[in-house]
Amino acid sequence: MFDNLDFSKLGEILTYHRLSPILFSSGLFFFLFIGFLIIYMSLRKHLLARIIYVTLFSLYFYYKSSGLWFFLLLFTATSDFCIAQGIFHTSAQWKRKLLVVVSLCINLGLLGYFKYFNFLLEIIATVTREFGYQFGNTSMQSVTYQPMDIFLPVGISFFTFQTISYVIDVYRGKITPLTRWIDYVFYVSFFPQLVAGPIVRARDFIPQIYKNPTVTRSEFGEGLFLVLCGLFKKTVISDYISMNFVDRVFDAPLLYTGVENLLGVYGYALQIYCDFSGYSDMAIGIALLLGFRFNMNFDSPYQSATITEFWRRWHISLSSWLKDYLYISLGGNRKGKVRTYINLLITMLLGGLWHGASMSFIIWGAIHGVALAIHKFIMGRFSSFKQLGSEMKPWRRVLGIFITFHLVCFGWIFFRADSLQTVKEMLTQICTNFHPEVFTQFVTGYKGVFILMIIGYVLHFMPKSAENALQGVVTRSPLLVQAVILAVMVFVVVQFKSAGVQPFIYFQF
Repeated sequence: MFDNLDFSKLGEILTYHRLSPILFSSGLFFFLFIGFLIIYMSLRKHLLARIIYVTLFSLYFYYKSSGLWFFLLLFTATSDFCIAQGIFHTSAQWKRKLLVVVSLCINLGLLGYFKYFNFLLEIIATVTREFGYQFGNTSMQSVTYQPMDIFLPVGISFFTFQTISYVIDVYRGKITPLTRWIDYVFYVSFFPQLVAGPIVRARDFIPQIYKNPTVTRSEFGEGLFLVLCGLFKKTVISDYISMNFVDRVFDAPLLYTGVENLLGVYGYALQIYCDFSGYSDMAIGIALLLGFRFNMNFDSPYQSATITEFWRRWHISLSSWLKDYLYISLGGNRKGKVRTYINLLITMLLGGLWHGASMSFIIWGAIHGVALAIHKFIMGRFSSFKQLGSEMKPWRRVLGIFITFHLVCFGWIFFRADSLQTVKEMLTQICTNFHPEVFTQFVTGYKGVFILMIIGYVLHFMPKSAENALQGVVTRSPLLVQAVILAVMVFVVVQFKSAGVQPFIYFQF
């Protein structure tokens, strides 16, 4: 009966391919997860066996994302596991600090090599040429930059930050280090959040490892709802508007009028939100189906009425990490107002650099850093200016949402553009070649894109109560109805896959 099976194709499917990393939205992951879940539930009362099994599956999942670089993940986990043990069992303060420095050097050194080595080479070559022109040195003028072929392991920024937070929390006495190596590898490699977050804190996650993975009817419905939302955001909205409009505009801004460029920026704002929050929804939902609860990572960020509120709603796990381990470490707001503004700017500049090695990301971080500093300055001078939109009068909240959204969109131009020249071209088109009459042509020429953008923004701005009500419908539905809803969503996803599926944007970070 197995004569017609082609096991060579099966082997090809199950091995790593650089151009096709495994995605939550792929059929392969769906079938792998079903198989994983069957064995996982049979091990729910066997703690050590369950930990080993999940860890092995997580490492395989990472192998399907980055190949043999899963050994890098194991090295990072092992080094920080040993360092945390050393910190805990050492009483001398200077030795404890030295171990923290060693951990930072290992983690940031690896991150720096994979993400920033070529960027550093480019800067050195540029500076050398400038010196050559200044001093008439022809040999220095001829220095060229040849980038090295350095593969960026998927998710390295996320698991690096996760392990750093663990070591620092042990140093600060907030947690006790794990005594079993396999438990720590489980924490670092847990596959739902491994390659694109959210960044999970040890003190939130580790206690859940030792509990029996029981999932209530309500939790199952909530997990399913989150997975469905994530699939819809990513595959139906984000991928479609990206491939059919947004990418075209950012690739050649001068071929489009200013109104089309502006709509392209609005489209990218929706695309990156649906892409990243869609991944987070699926990660949180899958973890919940396994009996683990992650904190919320996105909370309708474009409903923010201030830039401070935006960073409390956008990529919450990263913004809280930057606050707790960078901003506060720099002194936070404890060293005077001027120092507070400088600390905000440094934090956001490094946050921008965390996203990628280019001037565009640094400028994006600077925009947000300056905006946060200005907002904090204004709040200190005028009591009527609030941190959160919920504290404002309705008309101020509406105005604040409008201003904040467009400030964020302005930043997204630098975040998405391939070069500063592209930024210049887009802003030039928007400011000098707007042509609002083209809007009707856009609506008729890009009906699908326009409809999905309207749906995406309407869903984003709908009240929390409506979202909770929709989640309640899925949660309270009988299992058969939930299966039908899932089947319908899979059918919709398959239909939109004909337009092509893109990797998640944050895979590159």
